[in-house]
Amino acid sequence: MKKPPYGMIAILFIGAFVAFLNNTLLNVALPTIMVEFDVTPSQVQWLTTAYMLVNGILIPASAYFIQKFTNRSLFITAMSLFTLGTLLAFVAPGFWTLVAGRMIQASGSAIMMPLLMNVMLIAFPIERRGTAMGLFGLVMIMAPAIGPTLSGFIVENYSWRVLFAMILPFALLPLLLAIFKLKNITPQREVTLDKFSLVLSSFGFGGLLYGFSVAGDEGWTSWIVLLTLGVGTIGLLWFVLRQLKLDQPLLEFRIYKYPMFALASAISIVLSAAMFSGMILTPLYVQTIRGFSPLDSGLLMLPGALVMAVMSPITGRLFDSFGAKWLAIIGLSISAATTFALSGLTMETSYESIMFLYTMRMFGFSMITMPVMTNGLNQLSTHLYPHGTAMNNTLQQVSGAIGSAIFLTIMNARMTNWINDQVESAKHAGDFPLDSLGQSQFMSQLTRQGMLEGITYSFLIAAIVTMVALLLSFFIKRVVPKREAI
Repeated sequence: MKKPPYGMIAILFIGAFVAFLNNTLLNVALPTIMVEFDVTPSQVQWLTTAYMLVNGILIPASAYFIQKFTNRSLFITAMSLFTLGTLLAFVAPGFWTLVAGRMIQASGSAIMMPLLMNVMLIAFPIERRGTAMGLFGLVMIMAPAIGPTLSGFIVENYSWRVLFAMILPFALLPLLLAIFKLKNITPQREVTLDKFSLVLSSFGFGGLLYGFSVAGDEGWTSWIVLLTLGVGTIGLLWFVLRQLKLDQPLLEFRIYKYPMFALASAISIVLSAAMFSGMILTPLYVQTIRGFSPLDSGLLMLPGALVMAVMSPITGRLFDSFGAKWLAIIGLSISAATTFALSGLTMETSYESIMFLYTMRMFGFSMITMPVMTNGLNQLSTHLYPHGTAMNNTLQQVSGAIGSAIFLTIMNARMTNWINDQVESAKHAGDFPLDSLGQSQFMSQLTRQGMLEGITYSFLIAAIVTMVALLLSFFIKRVVPKREAI
C-alpha cells in the first residue's frame, strides 16, 4: 500500500489553517476599524460581507479548477493571492483599500478548503479516510474558532493592523514550501468552463448570500434585500436547470441521485444553520446583555474550540471503525439538549455555566460534521470528488449565512413584540413612567430584557432545527466505497 504524502499534506494544512483563521479574525476588530476610518456600521460590515461574497462566487467554480489544474499550481496561486491580500490589508491607507485586500484574500482562501479535502480523499486509502478527514476537520473547525479569542486579545492591547502583520509570515511559509516541495497527486481531466454558468452562479449564490447577510440590519422589507434575494433565487434556479442539461457542468447536481450524499447534504445544511446561529447569539448575549468584554467573550468560546479540535481526529478514527450513524445520533442528541438548555439563559446565569453549555454543544457538533460529510462523499466515484467537495463547501457558506440571518430575524421579531407587549401592559396598569428620564431608564431595562427574550427564543428554535437533523441521522447507512484506479 502506497504511503500517503504526509509532507505535502502538512504544507496544505498550514495554508488552510491560516486561511480559515482569517475568516473570523476581523469580527471583533470591526468597531475599532469603524472609528479609525470614520465609516458607518453598514459600511464596516463590508469587510465580512465582501469576503463572504467572493467565497460564495468562487467555491462553486472550485470543481472546475481542481479538475483543470494541478494541485501544486492551484495551491501556489491561492496562497500568492492570499498573501498579497494580507499585505494590502496590513498597509491599507483607506477603508476601501482594506476591503479590496480582504477580497483578494478571499479569492485565495476560497479554493483552499475544496482543494485540501479533495487531496485527502485521493491520498488516503478508504479504510483510513475517516482519520484523515478528522485531521482536516481539526483545521476547518479549530482555526475559525480561535479567531475571536486571539483578535479580542490583540485589539484590546495593540492595533488591528497586527492581525494582518501576524498572518503574513504564516502565509509566506506554506507558499515558499509549496514552491520547492509540493508535488502533484490529483488527476487532471480536460474540462471546459461554461462561462454563462459562472455568471449565473455568481448572481445566484452571491445574491442570496448578500441578501441574507444584510437582512438583519436593513430589514426583510428593504428594497435592496428583496432585490438581491429575488435576483439570487432566479439566478440559482436558472443555474441548476442549466447544469442538468450540460455534459460538463460547472457544479454537478446529478450527484444528488446518490442517497447518502443527498442525506449528508441535508444534515449539513441544517447543522450549519444551527451552529452558526450559536456562534452569533452567544457573544451577543455575553457582551451586549451581560456586559462582558470582547476578550472574555472570546475566552468563553475557546474551550468549545479546543474540544472540537481534540475530538476531530478521535471522531475520524471512530468513523473508520463504526461508521457515521451512531456518531451523528449521539452528537446531535448532545447538541439538541445543550441548545435547549441555552434557551433557559437568564440575567443571572453564571459565566462558568454558559461556558460549560457552549463547550458541550461544540462537543456534540464535533461528532457530526466530518463523519456525515465523509460518509456522503464515500458514495461518489473518484471523478465526482471535486463536485462533491465544491457542493458541500458552497452549501455550508450559504446555509451558514441564511441560518444566521433567519435566527437574528427571529431574535429581533421576538424582542420587538415582547417590548411592545410590556409597554402596553405598563400603560394599562398605570406603571409607565411619565417623565422623560424615567421613560429612558424603563425602556433601557426593557430593551436588555427583550433582547434576552429574543436570544433564548432563537435558541429554542435552533434546538428544534437540531432535532430535525437528529431525525434525519437515523436514516444514515454506512457506505463502503469501491476501490478505483486513479
